[in-house]
Amino acid sequence: MKQLRAIFVIFFLLFVFIVAVQNYAVLTTPIKFRTDLIFLEYETSEMPVALLAVITFALGVIFMGAYGIFERFRLKRQIKELIRTSEEKDKELSSLRNLPVTSDDLGSGHTADR
Repeated sequence: MKQLRAIFVIFFLLFVFIVAVQNYAVLTTPIKFRTDLIFLEYETSEMPVALLAVITFALGVIFMGAYGIFERFRLKRQIKELIRTSEEKDKELSSLRNLPVTSDDLGSGHTADR
C-alpha cells in the first residue's frame, strides 16, 4: 500500500510540475490588489499569480487546520462526557444487580404464575 501511495504522490507532483512549466508565462504575470472603501484605501505591490496561489493555499491550510484542532477538542470533550455517563450507568446497573432477593419478591412471582 505504501508503494501505491508513493507512486500516486510522484505522479501528482509530476503533473503539477508539467502544468507549471507549460503555464510559466501566465503564472509569472504580475497583478495588484486594490481596496477602495470609504474609510480604507489600500493597494498591494505587484505579485505573480503563482505567489497568490501559494498564499491562498497556505491560508486555506491554516484555517482548516485550526478548524480541525477545535473540532478535535470538541469531540474529545464529548467522548469524556459519554464515558462518564457510561460509567455512571454501569455503577447503577451493578448496584441493581447486587440487590438482595427477598421472599416477598419470590412469593409475588409464584402467585402470578398459578
